[in-house]
Amino acid sequence: MAYCGQGQKVQKAMVYLQNRSRIQVWLYKQVNTRIEGCIISFDEYMKLVLDDIYSKTKSRLQLGRIMLKGHNITLLQSFSN
Repeated sequence: MAYCGQGQKVQKAMVYLQNRSRIQVWLYKQVNTRIEGCIISFDEYMKLVLDDIYSKTKSRLQLGRIMLKGHNITLLQSFSN
């Protein structure tokens, strides 16, 4: 498994924040759960505030706005409907 440094994560989050693009977040140790939404803000510990959130498990569940701690993030990727 390749390691992505903290600086690379911050740069990628800045791109998503500036473009207001939807992202999909893969959660650590929860293989079947992914969260999609828009980044509103983040900090140096990679805590994300996400808006217009949907959880994708077996069905699509609307969550609203959440704060997600950086330790729970495995991957950020662009998401298009």
